[in-house]
Amino acid sequence: MPHDNDTPTAAPMQALLSYLEHEAQPMIVLDPGYHILAANTAYQRQFGAVGKPYLGEKCYRVSHHYDVPCDQAGEHCPMKKALEQKGPDRVLHIHHTPRGPEHVDVELRPILDARREVVAYVERLATVRSASARPSGEGLVGQSPAFNAAIEAVQRVAPSMLPVLLLGESGTGKELFARAVHEASPRARGPFVVVDCSGLTETLFESELFGYEKGAFTGAHARKPGLVETAQGGTLFLDEMGDVPLAMQVKLLRLIESGTFRRVGGLETLQSDFRLVAATHKPLQQMVEDGRFRQDLYYRISAFPIALPPLRERLDDIALLVQSFLQRAAAGQPRLVVEPAAMARLQAHAWPGNIRELRNVLERARLFADDGVVRVAHLPPSLGAVPPQAVAAAVAPAPGAAAEVDEAAIRHAVATLRGTRKQLAQQLGLSERTLYRRLKALGLG
Repeated sequence: MPHDNDTPTAAPMQALLSYLEHEAQPMIVLDPGYHILAANTAYQRQFGAVGKPYLGEKCYRVSHHYDVPCDQAGEHCPMKKALEQKGPDRVLHIHHTPRGPEHVDVELRPILDARREVVAYVERLATVRSASARPSGEGLVGQSPAFNAAIEAVQRVAPSMLPVLLLGESGTGKELFARAVHEASPRARGPFVVVDCSGLTETLFESELFGYEKGAFTGAHARKPGLVETAQGGTLFLDEMGDVPLAMQVKLLRLIESGTFRRVGGLETLQSDFRLVAATHKPLQQMVEDGRFRQDLYYRISAFPIALPPLRERLDDIALLVQSFLQRAAAGQPRLVVEPAAMARLQAHAWPGNIRELRNVLERARLFADDGVVRVAHLPPSLGAVPPQAVAAAVAPAPGAAAEVDEAAIRHAVATLRGTRKQLAQQLGLSERTLYRRLKALGLG
């Protein structure tokens, strides 16, 4: 494994590297100046690009292609916080890898000398499999700060058994996030069972959730296991939790608290074994105050709430999502591209229906794009015209997307606006990270 024999701490460093070599996860050693001193075999296999040296390079150059440390490019820098705290820090970043951009869970631990001064850092990297930072034919897709914050929360809570409450507007992908919690948990090999709580009467909800015995009611010709039993060893996802009938909430609370239940018409007490994930678009706290939702149940299910951002808060992801949806064409359908004017209009829309609305708009446009190009004329009139400020704030497309960057708007803003980079990013409607990347590409950084 590569190492620096010329450093004053060569012997202790070699001992550290020998230890890290036995770790299955990718790990690197950094000095306080951001230089990569060494990497274990797992890192070389997963992140080491062929023909691109990394030893002695700055970590932010290798991982992000930045010219400055992460915190100066609008990112959270774990090294800065680890230095301040003299302890570990963990963050979700998007790294450049041989496969393209990927979400990576980064944990940085400082190495202290006898005077408690930081002499080096050990960085552990774990690729996040539940989300894609590039166009993907399935699953969660995004790179925006709001999306990354939700993914980071998923990574934090998934290994535990805490109940998770997903809060977001309709169409924000709650089931995909719930599945991401499941797949990143120790129960990933178990079942993932979805319970749609909306539209279920009290009687139907109970029989669906707990099952029933033969003869429990008219039409019950045989015993039927409920979804709680089906979820044994896995995850039970209660979608639209705010629609659970009030009378059923007490039985659901008992299930969560005691871990036991009985089938409808049964006397036997059964033991449950599932991880609970719930989701709703309704204001549960307000419903508790109004007496429409039990307070004790609310506190049970909301141990770890995760706010899912609406699409209007992740405009950086529009081009990436568009490219992903266009990849998901049915067999035999041609691959489509989107003209820049149409992409600008998609990026200017408020999307009250969120990702579901975007998907429907693209499916409609597909029917009109006979030559394989989605144009403005193929979009619903309800999307409206694009105001000039929206064009100026158009975000950079994902790799392979058809939209073009409005370079003139950025150059004009840089020439005329005064203030910090953060203020400039806000004026353009971009994240600091996106602005930094764009300025660098234009030679303005």
